[in-house]
Amino acid sequence: MFLDSQQEDEEMLVPHSDLVEGPQPMEVVTQVEPASTVENQPVEDPPSMKFTWTIENFSRLNTKKHYSEVFVVGGYKWRILSFPKGNNVDHLSMYLDVADSATLPYGWSRYAQFSLAVVNQIHSKYSIKKDTQHQFNARESDWGFTSFMPLSDLYDPSRGYLVNDMVVVEAEVVVRKVLDYWSYDSKKETGYVGLKNQGATCYMNSLLQTLYHIPYFRKAVYHMPTTENDMPTGSIPLALQSLFYKLQYNDTSVATKELTKSFGWDTYDSFMQHDVQELNRVLSEKLEDKMKGTVVEGTIQKLFEGHHMNYIECINVDYKSTRKESFYDLQLDVKGCRDIYASFDKYVEVERLEGDNKYHAEEHGLQFTCIICIEMLVVIPAEIFKSMDSPLEVGIYFRMLRRVSCLLTSPCSSTPTEEINDRYEFPLQLDLDRENGKYLSPEADRSVRNLYTLHSVLVHSGGVHGGHYYAFIRPTLSDQWFKFDDERVTKEDIKRALEEQYGGEEELPQTNPGFNNAPFKFTKYSNAYMLVYIRESDKDKIICNVDEKDIAEHLRIRLKKEQEEKEDKRRYKAQAHLYTIIKVARDEDLKEQIGRDIYFDLVDHDKVRNFRIQKQMPFSHFKEEVAKEFGIPVQFQRFWIWAKRQNHTYRPNRPLTPQEEAQSVGQLREVSNKAHNAELKLFLEVELGQDLRPIAPPDKTKEDILLFFKLYDPEKGELRYVGRLFVKSSGKPMEILAKLNQMAGFAPDEEIELYEEIKFEPCVMCEHLDKRTSFRLSQIEDGDIICFQKSPPLQGEEDCRYPDVPSFLEYVHNRQDASLKDVHSFHLMDSSFSVNGKPKEDDFCLELSKLHTYDDVVERVARQIGLDDPSKIRLTSHNCYSQQPKPQPIKYRGVEHLSDMLVHYNQTSDILYYEVLDIPLPELQGLKNLKVAFHHATKDEVVIHNIRLPKQSTVGDVINELKTKVELSHPNAELRLLEVFYHKIYKIFPPNEKIENINDQYWTLRAEEIPEEEKNLGPHDRLIHVYHFTKETGQNQMQVQNFGEPFFLVIHEGETLAEVKARIQKKLQVPDEDFAKWKFAFLSLGRPEYLQDSDIVFTRFQRRDVYGAWEQYLGLEHSDNTPKRSYAVNQNRHTFEKPVKIYN
Repeated sequence: MFLDSQQEDEEMLVPHSDLVEGPQPMEVVTQVEPASTVENQPVEDPPSMKFTWTIENFSRLNTKKHYSEVFVVGGYKWRILSFPKGNNVDHLSMYLDVADSATLPYGWSRYAQFSLAVVNQIHSKYSIKKDTQHQFNARESDWGFTSFMPLSDLYDPSRGYLVNDMVVVEAEVVVRKVLDYWSYDSKKETGYVGLKNQGATCYMNSLLQTLYHIPYFRKAVYHMPTTENDMPTGSIPLALQSLFYKLQYNDTSVATKELTKSFGWDTYDSFMQHDVQELNRVLSEKLEDKMKGTVVEGTIQKLFEGHHMNYIECINVDYKSTRKESFYDLQLDVKGCRDIYASFDKYVEVERLEGDNKYHAEEHGLQFTCIICIEMLVVIPAEIFKSMDSPLEVGIYFRMLRRVSCLLTSPCSSTPTEEINDRYEFPLQLDLDRENGKYLSPEADRSVRNLYTLHSVLVHSGGVHGGHYYAFIRPTLSDQWFKFDDERVTKEDIKRALEEQYGGEEELPQTNPGFNNAPFKFTKYSNAYMLVYIRESDKDKIICNVDEKDIAEHLRIRLKKEQEEKEDKRRYKAQAHLYTIIKVARDEDLKEQIGRDIYFDLVDHDKVRNFRIQKQMPFSHFKEEVAKEFGIPVQFQRFWIWAKRQNHTYRPNRPLTPQEEAQSVGQLREVSNKAHNAELKLFLEVELGQDLRPIAPPDKTKEDILLFFKLYDPEKGELRYVGRLFVKSSGKPMEILAKLNQMAGFAPDEEIELYEEIKFEPCVMCEHLDKRTSFRLSQIEDGDIICFQKSPPLQGEEDCRYPDVPSFLEYVHNRQDASLKDVHSFHLMDSSFSVNGKPKEDDFCLELSKLHTYDDVVERVARQIGLDDPSKIRLTSHNCYSQQPKPQPIKYRGVEHLSDMLVHYNQTSDILYYEVLDIPLPELQGLKNLKVAFHHATKDEVVIHNIRLPKQSTVGDVINELKTKVELSHPNAELRLLEVFYHKIYKIFPPNEKIENINDQYWTLRAEEIPEEEKNLGPHDRLIHVYHFTKETGQNQMQVQNFGEPFFLVIHEGETLAEVKARIQKKLQVPDEDFAKWKFAFLSLGRPEYLQDSDIVFTRFQRRDVYGAWEQYLGLEHSDNTPKRSYAVNQNRHTFEKPVKIYN
């Protein structure tokens, strides 16, 4: 599963962007849980173990990945894999890895429940521990947490996780036995089939299965108009019809690629995990639009739409305002709620608007006390499209708000979200008429019984940064539940579908009574995410029968044909061992391909006529098949065997002998094919007489050599095949010049040059052939290729781009079509390289050579965009795994050739990014660019400034440059530069510090005026840090979370907290009513000690300096409701998530 940047840190996936030698984590496409039959079997004493890994010199680790030593649990070898700097995220990444996965036998599998922990070495109760379970196999040999904990917490010495540059990691592993996952047949066991995961499409699969198992919705999709001329990849209705048909009638899991292509998605979209509710909303809107003007118009609204009423009623005056709003799903808050009814109570509770929250009532001005209430309306009964024979009163579609209390953060905010894993219950039947219909508005139709039955439970397993989706569904509302987990469908009981999705903690039974007696508790990260309820009074209409008569005839014909073709392929594959594929190349193929599809060697065997022949068939019978196919009589056919030479070329090697032709096809294939594959490749030699009819091939002796000839035209830059000849090995090229001129259409006495094409990998070798040296002395043999051309006049060589055969073949071999993309355009758009599938205006393609130097490439790019100075072009390579630009651009002349620019580990791309600088790149590389956020002294204003100075400059130079750009409160104001990270001030830069090593990629550089009171500190004054904070509860511990802008404050000896508070309130301009709710605490090592108004603050802070004093500060505890800044100084450009979009 790939990372969802809007989600937190409990995800179980490894989206890998680096490929290196040796074992490595694989990209997880599905979370596989053991079959229910196995889960229900009692297992005695499963092997378990606790492993401790101490990592020394942690901050100095310079490897991307770091493995622990191997440990053994349950007879299996395990190890811990960590990413000390994060797996492309700003969190520590950790996984449990099968240590010997590369050497295990085919089909291996093992299932483990495990926890990973980072030990807090100061207070063990603050250790961070996370638990999960996984079935490991060859595709998924590691599993764990990409965002285990923020790097800021890990590297913060006050937190206690990194002590003496040492980190302690613990793993607890319980191994359980499972049945063979690969042999499971979903259709046979359950009657249903699953959906294949394209990479990170589990969220889509769970939604599609839920929609499919609402039969009335499926019937509506079948009735959407489509034609036999539509293509599924270009028509969402047809693609969805095709998918539903296959789910209904296939025996194996169904692919979703046609559907995602109809959405306009590319491979990158399929590897980006999204929110299932967001997809539901976008898909519903798209289907609603596609249904307009058809017999099924309005189905989405009639099936899923409900309404609620918002009203505002003033207490002191006679005024009431109401507004009715529609919804397709309800987002219910679960935090602090025991069950779904508590969430409904919270949803409709009255809110009083008082004080600054007063409401403006028409004609009555501002009212200080108002009541806002949101009340539920029942779903309005409505009639479905005309082709259906009965009206429908449909159920309501509830969406559980994900178990996250969403703090109001901007997209670039670093404020984390909080994952709620407390127990939360939901019933099998939901009664919205309870307590005299308290959820219903007065206008609701009370004659309709609002009793709903649970149909589906969509589950999210993991955390807000990613994870895995699957669904529990009752297709017929019977007592039998089914789990739809991508390709796998299993029968489940009600406990699995409901109770085990309530969240909370679970305790495993002790496995080794004499050891580690502490119970093994793990938080259940599988939680209900979306619930589908169907109204009882309408369930017979919604859970209706859907059969073939509901499916358009052209669709049935198309899909049955696809099924037949699939079955034919299956039979073809099953019988493959009985047949040999014979690929026959002829002169016609060489003429067709050389100079168009290929330039080197003679033919692409995948594009020639192939015959599927039974291995027992005599070769003579095969020749009769060839005679029928090509019209060449058997007696005029001569076949040559192809051979792969040591230089990796592939040429006709020798003709078949009469003894070989007397064998069966299978015997001949075994003799001629050392690779033992099912193919036999032959060249059919056919000689034509004067009347162009086939004649018997000439006798061939050991002296005769079969040569193939290509003609090169320098003026046109074209190469083509012109024929073949038999020559005597003792003969000389000059003896066949007249024949070659005749083949080329030249005059008999035309001067021509001959070259032997020797090889083309890894580099081209094409050497001039001496016309007066015999073929034998030139080491010419059967199957060799001779290229020839007119002898170029000396004065004319400059007129042709590639004047001779070697230069042309060199060009063809190194030719590279490069796709150039504006790097700024890429980052400004949240789509992947294109808008609605169309290239951006600033993108273009260039034909380049892999041997082009750095200067050649930037010169061509500059010429293409009309730039006079190529040195202002800066290039950035493409990351083949993330499908984004690499973080660091290419330095000036930092690589030698274009081929170096296009390689990313072991993959080659054709994408290159460019940007136009305002100064030449060599000059820019001698400068240091810093992004500085300037905080105005008297205005609530922050402006980002790019300061560009020579690398040897100092912080004082930065301040002087900044003074020329900003508005100061007074002319003599002094500035200082601070280093801020996660809402703490870590450093005040001294003016003489060099800027070359200052990092503004991860830290925020803040510039501000130095207040006058700080310039004149007395001997009994202290300068302290003041930070905003909230307390969050997670992982069974209290955690302090800082937010907002930190600042310095001067405190005086004997000054009470009450006096300090007054100055802080004046500085921050906080209203009295809000400020009264604030709490003040002295914090040391992350632990708050709350202060009273009479406390002397000075006595808590004994250090006079502020350098490195960020672990002790005065904390201001209050809710984070400050407006978010519109800038993102250190936003990681590689962590954004594309929103769900359906383009077609």
